[in-house]
Amino acid sequence: MIPKRDKQAVGQRLLAAFRDAGAAEIAPDILLPAESLLDLYGEDIRARAYVTQDPIRGEMMLRPDFTVPVVQAHMENGAEPARYCYLGEVFRKQDMGDERPLNPRDNEYLQAGFELFSRDPAADAELFALFHRLLTGHAVTAETGDMSLILDAVRALPLTDARRDALLHHIWRPGRFQRLLDRFAAPVVPRRFPDTAAPWTGLRTDAEMTARIARLRADTAVPPLAEVWTRRLNRLLTLRAPGPTAIRALNALAEDWPGIAETAERIERRFASIAARGIDPASVIFDASHGRATMEYYDGFTFSFLAGRAGWPPVASGGRYDALTRVLGKGREIPAIGGIIRPGLVAEMEVEA
Repeated sequence: MIPKRDKQAVGQRLLAAFRDAGAAEIAPDILLPAESLLDLYGEDIRARAYVTQDPIRGEMMLRPDFTVPVVQAHMENGAEPARYCYLGEVFRKQDMGDERPLNPRDNEYLQAGFELFSRDPAADAELFALFHRLLTGHAVTAETGDMSLILDAVRALPLTDARRDALLHHIWRPGRFQRLLDRFAAPVVPRRFPDTAAPWTGLRTDAEMTARIARLRADTAVPPLAEVWTRRLNRLLTLRAPGPTAIRALNALAEDWPGIAETAERIERRFASIAARGIDPASVIFDASHGRATMEYYDGFTFSFLAGRAGWPPVASGGRYDALTRVLGKGREIPAIGGIIRPGLVAEMEVEA
């Protein structure tokens, strides 16, 4: 067990490196208003947030993440470009299920993070290279992805708006996404909705139920998604290879799938920018599904550094969240990317080295 003071010492070292990289230190509150924040997190964190009731301030929660409060603070008062860093605890409940997990997650742990608000197209490579440098010498492997690749791929499928929106909504829930895709690739089984004088029951209004039935009836006339598209999508979702190999595979897919061509070109330029910073692209894994099980506000480049130890979360992770600044900016937005390192895991690796 690593003492907290040793984890703090590693955190302070990382924080100093972030300040040296031009970031201003910021310290969001530990206790945050829950109402607006909970809807911005993905299902995993939303379900694991510690929420309490304050008699004056209403529903509050212990800080489960730094990015959202940092973005809120920046969109209210910040100029651009801007760099922020932070060090502090985050709090997340464990989902115990029916049995105690073999590798329980910490309810409270340190995060050292860096958030970059910039319109510079090289910002992705800049942040990735910074994290890569700070973790050099540790036994970690780097993986990257790009959520916009899957988002663009789904938008380019020959689907009705309703089906496309359903797939987009569940991109961050791979199991539900695949079940929907399988359903859309098969003929629709007609459903009967007999007229009845019985009253509606449940929480939905009459109008909501009527609209839902109308959508289901309209869906019966939609032809199944052609097998060629499901094959292409499955090829994309299972693509996992070193950077240069992945780029060749993406370019080959884009020849028959123009909807992903722009993102594929951007990924290739990003790897070139990473290479220009002294990092061999062949040492970085590109996983097209990377980021689908993390923060739902990531909508572009994602990355993680993994120690390859059973039960360990990523030692570091991050991604681009342009849409989040649009939501919190009240009409103003700026491209943004951020990431965190877990000082406790770094301290454990250093003790064992």
